[in-house]
Amino acid sequence: MSMSVASEPISPDNRTTMGLGAVLPLTAEVRGSHLFIGGVDMVELARAQGTALYVMDERHVRMQLGTYRTEMNAHGAVADVAYAGKAFTSVAMCRLVADEGCSLDVSSGGELAIARAARFPMERIIVHGNDKTPLELTEAIEAGVGLIVADSNEELDRIDAIATERGVRQQVLLRVTPGVHADTHSFIQTGQEDSKFGFSAHSGAALEAAIYALALPGVDLAGFHMHIGSQIFSLDPFVRAVEVMVDFMAQVRERTGFVARDFDCGGGLGIAYRPTGEPSTIAQYAELLVGTITRCCAVRDLSVPRIHVEPGRSVVADAGVTLYTVGSVKRLPGIRTYVAVDGGMTDNIRPALYGAVYEATVANRAGEPRGTVVSIAGKHCESGDILIRDASLQPVTDGDIICIFSTGAYCQTMSSNYNKQVRPGVVFVSDGTVRQVVRRETYDDLLSCEVY
Repeated sequence: MSMSVASEPISPDNRTTMGLGAVLPLTAEVRGSHLFIGGVDMVELARAQGTALYVMDERHVRMQLGTYRTEMNAHGAVADVAYAGKAFTSVAMCRLVADEGCSLDVSSGGELAIARAARFPMERIIVHGNDKTPLELTEAIEAGVGLIVADSNEELDRIDAIATERGVRQQVLLRVTPGVHADTHSFIQTGQEDSKFGFSAHSGAALEAAIYALALPGVDLAGFHMHIGSQIFSLDPFVRAVEVMVDFMAQVRERTGFVARDFDCGGGLGIAYRPTGEPSTIAQYAELLVGTITRCCAVRDLSVPRIHVEPGRSVVADAGVTLYTVGSVKRLPGIRTYVAVDGGMTDNIRPALYGAVYEATVANRAGEPRGTVVSIAGKHCESGDILIRDASLQPVTDGDIICIFSTGAYCQTMSSNYNKQVRPGVVFVSDGTVRQVVRRETYDDLLSCEVY
């Protein structure tokens, strides 16, 4: 007869909120017992605006963009920082990116529409996507975007036809797969050979695509693009990928005489979702990336192209938090305690999708140590709707305000209406002021596309 064995109890970490270190937004502080971000009391904000609610620390976002811009241009190369809108985008975010002198990476017609509504400079937009529709390509070319990243020969043909019909030549980057495996979750690896993205450098497909693109009258081949994945801590994969890409550029020059003007290295720099995480810094990333490109180009007698990077998560993830209200606390003796909140997988799918981890605090007890262990559960009809399993947390009761950190990237943009849940609003906080940038959905929004 088999016997079940109880698992060892998990001990709380007893950290206070300010002991969470790198996961905190730049302006986070505890005043009395409450958590403040951007000079705004998160408890009062939650009660005034309702929950669930996304909150972005505007100073943190501006600091990250500024650091990328400074560090990428500190090593003798010409560099462009293109914020990856897929991490989080809105009209207000696009305007902030423009204010900081950065470019914008969009991955759909919808993201381009948001950028156009924000009056973002079209010449500073890079268009992505592995299967851009003819309509999306037409919209991009007619809008006058700076660069389109081509992912297939079919896309090259479509770009050529649309641009030629309009009497223009569209600047294009070819997305090249360098065959490098990044040390990250398989769902967010993109640079390996078995990938839906790009042309393989090793198989010869990328070289043939470059030759083909150079012959198209509506296509102005500006250079090449790579992206090896997301949430990458070690910088070694970037070095290997750059070496492959510069070798490829030399091969293209030898075969065709073409010298790349632009080299887009994608994004992927990781962030700390836990206090113990130690990702590489922006300064380390920039120095190594630019240094490797410069060194490899010198060996191959190539001029150093304009370097593009596309950070997303590392700009906004730690700037963002999500606020929830506790609805109930369910204690299962000898098993676990569930703290149910008024949100979950519809506003943050990442834990259910691929086991993403987060840190949390009770915003109205932020000065106390996290002396209990609970599981923070969402309100949706799925057993897998758990935001944090075995989370260290202060003592909690119904009506408390839970703040989950590092939710600024890929939470709002991946949100859904499962169970016909309305999506939360988004506010920016700065210097004690609150600015609503995306309103909370209503039931009328849920009904707006219904046909009666």
